[in-house]
Amino acid sequence: MRLLHTMLRVGHLQRSIDFYTQVLGMTLLRTSENPEYKYSLAFLGYGRNPEHAELELTWNWGVEQYEMGTAYGHIAIGVADVYSACEKIKANGGNVTREPGPVKGGTTVIAFVTDPDGYKIELIQRAE
Repeated sequence: MRLLHTMLRVGHLQRSIDFYTQVLGMTLLRTSENPEYKYSLAFLGYGRNPEHAELELTWNWGVEQYEMGTAYGHIAIGVADVYSACEKIKANGGNVTREPGPVKGGTTVIAFVTDPDGYKIELIQRAE
């Protein structure tokens, strides 16, 4: 397994991109928009996956502010086979809160696991 990215929800995407690039020296790696589900994404980092973990900024259209408790999104871990990873997690007492399948608006196979404190961990199927 490998740490891929950390996602944070932001109220103003460009303001956040400016902060991470201009203040923290990250590089804007790519952006995407999903009009059907009304969100925009920006990926930043000091290098690209898989050598470096990235930061994913998500702007849900029309949402300008989050309470600090809801600002955390998830961490992501790359796995060769999401389906077998979820079976192993369940067998070891883990809580799979979103069964494996394609992401909304895409084809990437993902699943989500919740840790004992309620934090979300996304499993993303990737070729090793």
